[in-house]
Amino acid sequence: MEINTGDIRSYRDLVAWQKTMALAKRIYGATKLFPAEEMYGLAQQMRRAAVSVPSNIAEGYGRGGRKKYIHFLHIARGSLYEVETQTLIAGNLTYLTGEQVDSLLEDANECSRILGGLIKSLNTGK
Repeated sequence: MEINTGDIRSYRDLVAWQKTMALAKRIYGATKLFPAEEMYGLAQQMRRAAVSVPSNIAEGYGRGGRKKYIHFLHIARGSLYEVETQTLIAGNLTYLTGEQVDSLLEDANECSRILGGLIKSLNTGK
């Protein structure tokens, strides 16, 4: 089954991919200041989860079928929830300020809404 993509010619044209790429960049910046002992712990885990979100959007787009695409979008959303949880943990450990946590969670929430809308549009387009 072909996916109706309208003006979308590449996964890079998707707002969901663009926003989650920006979030991943922000996560990298925020984790740069974590304590040295966390560079291979929480910081690395946050970075991997953040990178996984746009990566799964891209991979799903390239799989060529609506069902597989939706599956990868759900994986991306799961990774986004990991980022949210890890951000809260980093805040609780005072590796991030309250302002940083709030800002990152706000961005993650926006990404979640956009992903949810994309999933919904693909589900209703059967």
